[in-house]
Amino acid sequence: MMNTRIKVILVDDHAVVRAGFKMLLSTEAGIDVIAEADRGEAACQLYLEQQPDVMVLDLSMPGIGGLESIRRICSRDSNARVLVFSVHDEMVYVDRAMQAGARGYITKNSAPGILVEAIKLIAAGEIYIEQGLLKNLPLQHSENEYQAMIETLSAREFDVFLLLAKGLTAHKISDELCLGYKTVANYGTQIKSKLKVSSVAELAHIAMVLGMMKH
Repeated sequence: MMNTRIKVILVDDHAVVRAGFKMLLSTEAGIDVIAEADRGEAACQLYLEQQPDVMVLDLSMPGIGGLESIRRICSRDSNARVLVFSVHDEMVYVDRAMQAGARGYITKNSAPGILVEAIKLIAAGEIYIEQGLLKNLPLQHSENEYQAMIETLSAREFDVFLLLAKGLTAHKISDELCLGYKTVANYGTQIKSKLKVSSVAELAHIAMVLGMMKH
């Protein structure tokens, strides 16, 4: 596994931005940028043709845009690993990207090393949300309180919680657990209510805080 290189596709509508990322990633021994795109439609096409390990994608693009691109890619390949790299640092964007199926979210003003770290973790099947963004999350409870709340989840709810926290969509979870889509959506509502949160990003944060995101 050590010598497998991570194949990356870069998607951003600014050529200068792509060139900068490409230069940064070219200094990393284990990462290859295999293709680039400047809009969502091209990104979806390239994803199907090239099957990258990780797609690094901006949200603000002409055409169908980033969120719709993530939805389309993840609906065609439920194992797709998309890392959002955006100027937006508001939680509403993070949450919408995660609900669309993204596995990670970092901002363009993050340190260069964070992009590399995020790509490596996502390629390994983990989820990655930039720490600075998580500080904006209103986590009202301590680790112990969250642990106690997690213990109130039924076994099925706990399964759904982990998959939601990993960025899987309700459709993908219903396939994986052989449950109806509506059942999964209901579990999602119950889980958020029990953990007193309103978004998937907050579920991911709780799972990270409790050390449940490591494989």
